[in-house]
Amino acid sequence: MPMVSDPMSENIQDRLASIHEQMMFHSDVLVREFSIGDTGISAAIVFVNGLADCDLIDQHILRALMAVQGEGKSITKSFLTNQVLTVSQLSEVQNVVEMLPKVLMGATAVLVNGIHEIIIIGTARSKSRNIEEPISEALVRGPRAGFNENLSDNTAILRRHGENDSLAFISMHVGTRAKKQLIIAYIKDIADPELVEEVRLRVSKIDIDNLPESGYVEQLIEDNFLSPFPQVQSTERPDRVISALMEGRVAILLDGTPFALIAPVTFSMLLQSPEDYYERWMVGSLLRLLRFLAAMIALLTPAMYISFISFHPGLIPTKLVISIIGARVGVPFSSLVEALIMEIAIEILREAGLRLPKPIGPAMGIVGGLIIGEAAVQAGIVSPILVIVVAVTAISSFAIPQYNAGIALRMLRFAAMFCAAAFGMYGVILFTLMLSSHIVKLKSFGVPYASPAVPYRISDWKDFIVRMPVFMMKKRPEMLQPKDNQRKKK
Repeated sequence: MPMVSDPMSENIQDRLASIHEQMMFHSDVLVREFSIGDTGISAAIVFVNGLADCDLIDQHILRALMAVQGEGKSITKSFLTNQVLTVSQLSEVQNVVEMLPKVLMGATAVLVNGIHEIIIIGTARSKSRNIEEPISEALVRGPRAGFNENLSDNTAILRRHGENDSLAFISMHVGTRAKKQLIIAYIKDIADPELVEEVRLRVSKIDIDNLPESGYVEQLIEDNFLSPFPQVQSTERPDRVISALMEGRVAILLDGTPFALIAPVTFSMLLQSPEDYYERWMVGSLLRLLRFLAAMIALLTPAMYISFISFHPGLIPTKLVISIIGARVGVPFSSLVEALIMEIAIEILREAGLRLPKPIGPAMGIVGGLIIGEAAVQAGIVSPILVIVVAVTAISSFAIPQYNAGIALRMLRFAAMFCAAAFGMYGVILFTLMLSSHIVKLKSFGVPYASPAVPYRISDWKDFIVRMPVFMMKKRPEMLQPKDNQRKKK
């Protein structure tokens, strides 16, 4: 698009000519010329059809300007902004080049003959869906409100969680061609200033044309792009964000997506649910222990099956091994191949169930799994015991609250299977040691991913594998180095 410098003249016709030349490729930009009341002074408004609120323009801009009385009266910018225009969001720019981006975001520009400044009025009309229950993080007990795609709605939701003048927002714009607003949220008297500055610095270094979703931000600010584990937590639950902020973490909200980002994150956070805190501590601790167990089952069960069948059948009880051998009679494949067949089939069914329409997606996944498993056993391709192993593994992976954490474990499951097929139980142990070493070395914004296990902090263990009663969790996590580490004063 040709960019022509805006003439410094205050003549409205010169400016309109410049506007028409710069916006020749924007057919949805409308220019409405008129006279200000009976003064005879020419004026014009510029707005985008569909983005700007036409009712607001008609009632509070055009009607107000056309009703000005005073033939031959001199019109000043101060008179228009202070006595005529009955709108709350007003600003000004000096030329058409500065005006164009604001108009394309939904604002309305007012040009008046004889006035050099261009008045910018906030008339953007936002259509957002209602506040609904989060789909990806359903709870039995807890708030039903979730974020939506409107950034102002999301920041308002955080404000409504309680009167708190320490809740601070840093506004930034990201994207070189399609600019979007991004908010960094934190609690001023809790969050470590160095952490806030590190998040702001990483976001400011983002250099990309467009960020359609917060997943782009997550990938561009994470510490280790080669790690399978998410180093920034994504959530569409405001209560999870508020809880993280109260611990001293930082949240990132991007316009156009209902998913907020929380940093830093630890591995244990990916296995925790807000419901752990809404139920009594014994119930919450039991549920959390079940999730840790489910994560181990989802990661290692197929590998253990392969190692026992192929290398260590003597470790299986005699009656059970006789039953397994009888079930595997006629199976033409090795334990690795049959496990890969079933695991890949389950992954395809899971992905297909997500992409199908909601009414038939879950039914297809269940029916498809039953039919394929039964048909595979009847055809002698896999053994019945493997179908049980794969089913238990799939169910265990569903117990992980964070979807992206579940994907990481699903990927690592295949690596564990190959290690087991190559070296047996030794391969499984070697894989576990290498994975543990990676988790210990990994960091999220300077915080060890294995915290509070490594480095060991006894006070943080009150909210780790088990959750102690609320009255015992008096301090915020030491790993975050909060400015105020007292959560409960007495």
